[in-house]
Amino acid sequence: MADKIYHVLFLCTGNSARSIIAEAILNKVGAGNFRAYSAGSQPKSQVNPNTRHLLQNLGFDTSFYRSKSWDEFARAGEPKFDFVFTVCDNAAAEASPVWPGQPMTAHWGIADPAEATGTPAEIALAFKEAYRLLNQRIGIFTALPLRSLDRLSLQARLRDIGHMEGSAARVPEAT
Repeated sequence: MADKIYHVLFLCTGNSARSIIAEAILNKVGAGNFRAYSAGSQPKSQVNPNTRHLLQNLGFDTSFYRSKSWDEFARAGEPKFDFVFTVCDNAAAEASPVWPGQPMTAHWGIADPAEATGTPAEIALAFKEAYRLLNQRIGIFTALPLRSLDRLSLQARLRDIGHMEGSAARVPEAT
């Protein structure tokens, strides 16, 4: 019997920076065990150029990344998600579609690098910091013994990951 591949959706409002970065990281570090996707409640017309630049400099193929609506994943025939993570506070506060399969959810909010101002170096640093924080959280997530944790314990661990260093303003967790 083949090992289960977990389907994970990262959500943000614009789907141009944080959620795209998270999708890229999980597809790389979780290859074979996870398949990541990203979407937004109000997707931008394109992936933020700084996101694309950062990922390309880190060796990611960015040719297929695009900003897309979370409605695309609520349709019949789309993957059933095991996990759905919001990575921005705005998306966490919005009413999202009902995801088939009752995925586990958590809020992993971090500051939006697309809102960074200053010199090009300061803006690049904001994107690198978002990458670092997401990479750290995703690394911990992929190391969890998913098959051996009961649902309540796993939910607590997912919530704890969201409260790690760099967390943006807290949004009340759904119970």
